[in-house]
Amino acid sequence: MPREPDVSPIGEAFVWASRIMSIGLTMFVPGVIGGWLDHRFGLNFLAPVGLLLGFGTAILWLVQLGRAGGAGRRPGRPEKDRRRG
Repeated sequence: MPREPDVSPIGEAFVWASRIMSIGLTMFVPGVIGGWLDHRFGLNFLAPVGLLLGFGTAILWLVQLGRAGGAGRRPGRPEKDRRRG
């Protein structure tokens, strides 16, 4: 099995910055789109629904990151066996 190269600290910082930005946008953008649709069509419920869906999706994403172990592992990828070398 080929070994992955070590990630530099700056590279790891960029990975975390992109995760944080993505989660923030996941919370925010559905509410903005819902508000725009509410304004356009004269409705009053799409903005709160969008915010709730965005918040729920972001929470699920955070839980997935937490289960992955945070800093060292990426979501959806199993942890390597360190004894193999």
